[in-house]
Amino acid sequence: MSLRPYQQESIDRIQEEWKSGHKKILLVLPTGTGKTVVFTKLTEELVKQGKRVLIMAHRGELLEQAADKLFKITGLRAAVEKAESTSIDSFYRVVVGSVQTLQKEKRLNQFEPDFFDAIIVDEAHHILTDSYQRIMDHFKDADVLGVTATPDRSDMRNLGEYFDSLAYEYSLPAAIKEGYLSPIKALTIPLTLDLTGVKQQAGDFSTKDLGTALDPYLYQIADEMVKQCKDRKTVVFLPLVKTSQKFKDILNSKGFRCAEVNGESEDRKEVLQDFDKGKYNVLCNSMLLTEGWDCPTVDTIVVLRPTKVRALYSQMVGRGTRLSPGKKELLILDFLWHTERLELCHPASLITKNDEVAKKMTENIADADGAVDLEEAEQQATEDVATEREDSLAEQLAAMKKRKRKLVDPLQFEMSIQDSDLTDYVPEFGYQMGPPTKKQTAALEKLGIFPDEIENAGKAELLLDRLNKRRDAGLATPKQIRFLEGRNFQHVGTWNFDSANSMIKRIAANGWRTPRGVKPAEFKPAEKREIPKYDFDAMVKNFAG
Repeated sequence: MSLRPYQQESIDRIQEEWKSGHKKILLVLPTGTGKTVVFTKLTEELVKQGKRVLIMAHRGELLEQAADKLFKITGLRAAVEKAESTSIDSFYRVVVGSVQTLQKEKRLNQFEPDFFDAIIVDEAHHILTDSYQRIMDHFKDADVLGVTATPDRSDMRNLGEYFDSLAYEYSLPAAIKEGYLSPIKALTIPLTLDLTGVKQQAGDFSTKDLGTALDPYLYQIADEMVKQCKDRKTVVFLPLVKTSQKFKDILNSKGFRCAEVNGESEDRKEVLQDFDKGKYNVLCNSMLLTEGWDCPTVDTIVVLRPTKVRALYSQMVGRGTRLSPGKKELLILDFLWHTERLELCHPASLITKNDEVAKKMTENIADADGAVDLEEAEQQATEDVATEREDSLAEQLAAMKKRKRKLVDPLQFEMSIQDSDLTDYVPEFGYQMGPPTKKQTAALEKLGIFPDEIENAGKAELLLDRLNKRRDAGLATPKQIRFLEGRNFQHVGTWNFDSANSMIKRIAANGWRTPRGVKPAEFKPAEKREIPKYDFDAMVKNFAG
């Protein structure tokens, strides 16, 4: 099969990382962009190289999907390591293994530590659990690929403790823009649900307490759904089976064709097929359908299981991001959850990793009249946050003038060159989290940046990379930025070196005063024009003629 450009690029980058000596690497692909396709095609290439591959997952359904897709896409069959099935003595080069089975000491010890050359872990955010780590420790010399949907900062910090590097990341906005996933709109329902009494359990909200807290609002939520998604195909995520079953009955009483599935449903397969065919237009579930189930025609997601785990939120919403004929967009119904904790995931969490932008997006969407496109909301929130930062920067610049420091404050430099990657940078892997090295500090100081306010080596590395690229491109230096912005010129970081140098010379020639007629806050340097090249011999001939 023909791979999409980002899929082929991710496979190339994975193999490059392994060859460079990074043995444990991470691949981040949003739900619906074909991560199973990527790792099955990668497996095919590894088998061609004579390697033996283990594909691991924590649920039987995911293992069956992996084995099925491996055969359909590559023609390769896999041995199964699960319950009574064993891969021992199999001649297949690929093993699909259940974590629950493999982590057992007796089962694990049947394999030599060097039995597998590569291990692929689906839903890699689970890899930090004891059961996974027991297996990874046994096969410690194997190359490891972890595959996950877009994680949040805390996930990346945790995963960074195990993985050596991020081989490739394909973002949700990129997938939407390039036409591989559905556009997403969010609508905030003006209904405040009180969660202040809900306890935390294992880093998230207790499902038992959530069910109790949600119960008084179910009829009001159903009324809002009548207004917003009567003619849409909707999946509702709830915290408890009994809450899910109760909400199904309420929705049916409101005129919906609603079904419910849970882990104990004997007719689950039949219900899911009927929902896919259109017999039902709403499907309630208590967190059963977060992984391994696809129904591209779903165009509305209602999350009634609030969470602060971004990976979980992404999985829920990911059930509706796939494309389908006639589907215009995915609509997410969001609610005003009242809680003392501010870590709750909202639609903004899907599209930006920046906490400030996400908070502003959530505020703007809540204040909007109607559903809001997430990409447009992110752009507006980014502009709003930038304005707020510039106001804050103006205060810092005033304080800096009093200090008369010769070096440029990193924040001033970032804002001046308008580089959000620098401003929003968060270290993800171990070496990036340590303090800047002496070599980095010396290099930054030499280039005109005050290094004491740079918190970590990763930020120092990124800053040095930007400085070197700007020097090669002939853009304004940090010292030029500090001098001219100290005289109220704006965004000098976007000027070229010659323009900044020319203005400094004019100021110097004017007794270190701003030249008459120049308004610093409004001044923009003229764009550099190319001098036209003339063919003088041809001109002489034409003139002579």
